[in-house]
Amino acid sequence: MVLKFILLAIGAYLLGSVPAGYLAIKWSRGTDIRKVGTGKMGASNVLNAGSKWLAIPVAAFDIGKGVLVVFIAKLMHLEPIYQALVGVCAVLGHDWSIYLKFKSGGRGVFVTLGVITMISPLMGLIALVGPYLLFAPFKQVALGVFAVYVSFPFLAYFFAGPLGVGDQLAITYGFAALGGLGLLVRIIGRRTELSKNVPMPKVIFYRLLFDRDIADRKLWNSRAITNQG
Repeated sequence: MVLKFILLAIGAYLLGSVPAGYLAIKWSRGTDIRKVGTGKMGASNVLNAGSKWLAIPVAAFDIGKGVLVVFIAKLMHLEPIYQALVGVCAVLGHDWSIYLKFKSGGRGVFVTLGVITMISPLMGLIALVGPYLLFAPFKQVALGVFAVYVSFPFLAYFFAGPLGVGDQLAITYGFAALGGLGLLVRIIGRRTELSKNVPMPKVIFYRLLFDRDIADRKLWNSRAITNQG
């Protein structure tokens, strides 16, 4: 069991490391996506690069990474805690790709969505509907994702039965690890010129809740657009 997990964890990390967003923009436009928009390599920054038709397959690929590794773990009859951990490994690969010298790549939101969906389809639906249907109209998707990261360990623990969570404690720990990793990626990273005069506690607060360094969303987004030039 342990050897199976170790081998699958390595494979999950390597698959998670495949930088679909980076490759999509590089092959289609000859541009390094890390120098475009927010500098991240996820589907949202592919959209920032003006490639909405590429953003969809990139998002699907990232979701698929999370789905596939947990699906294989289930086929191998690994325990739920190991299923969650191989999902974490896929997210780690996405966030710090071995193919890109371990530099921070993306937020791992869609990979996490894939992992959650394979563990509990109902929770995966909630994770999709919440940020992207309820928060998107108010242009607060990042806040919706924050709510998912924080609330899902509690939902898995207190509503395990109705949500179809097999191993209550193991999945709670797994979702806590996914949420903690998602928030950690938001916090780390260099400060921008826009936030150089903002106290660090405020920067951390804005990053955690809104995935940006400052309170002004329009100004922050204009920075992303400007970077495209």
